[in-house]
Amino acid sequence: MEKIRTTAIVLAAGQGKRMNSAVQKQYLLIDQKPVLYYSLKAFEESIIDDIVLVTGNAEIEFCQKEIVEKYGIGKVRIVTAGGKERYHSVACGISAISWKCDYVFIHDGARPFVSRDIIERVFRNVQETSACVVGMPVKDTIKLADQSGYVESTPDRSLVWQIQTPQVFEKKLIATAYEKLISEEKSLKEANISITDDAMAVEYFMHIPIKLVEGSYTNIKITTPEDLKIAEIFLALQGLKR
Repeated sequence: MEKIRTTAIVLAAGQGKRMNSAVQKQYLLIDQKPVLYYSLKAFEESIIDDIVLVTGNAEIEFCQKEIVEKYGIGKVRIVTAGGKERYHSVACGISAISWKCDYVFIHDGARPFVSRDIIERVFRNVQETSACVVGMPVKDTIKLADQSGYVESTPDRSLVWQIQTPQVFEKKLIATAYEKLISEEKSLKEANISITDDAMAVEYFMHIPIKLVEGSYTNIKITTPEDLKIAEIFLALQGLKR
């Protein structure tokens, strides 16, 4: 039986404006290593076969030499340039896959604490469902607001999840969804429709149900300076140093 092949697209093209730093958030240091290193290392040591690293055009050489080669991330097949928006960068990552690939893992490089357990858990599920996203049930009560800033409704907390990455799909499924997204982005903007994650692209264009798979409350996204401090604590308390 032919081996199932998996590719992880790791996104590192974001500007990180909320970090208030001259250095992009994916290159800030946690325990003397860049944030981006940790997720790449997790995929390197997992069941993933190949990695596509998507970064800014000006950072390609830096990422290749100072992260991929420096830390021995041997599964990175290509470092490629992303686009203006996140969905452009995902589309660039998908287009860069020129080898056999059955399933695509899409992950934000600013989430350093993805683990092998999460990767393996979502991989088992996607083989049964074709489309999975990692997330966790919310801990707080959620309120939906109206346009005037008043509470419109309160959803049942037991049904609300905060979504993380990786988000994992059959290659053909996610490739088709992004082809449609890119071709229709002008009409989507005119209709004030924002596709905010990969699962939404599949939901909107492919009408495929998305399976929720448990991630971890430590699988945080580094967005603000406070997140860096939290990350240091996670490393210290949970033995996540790599």
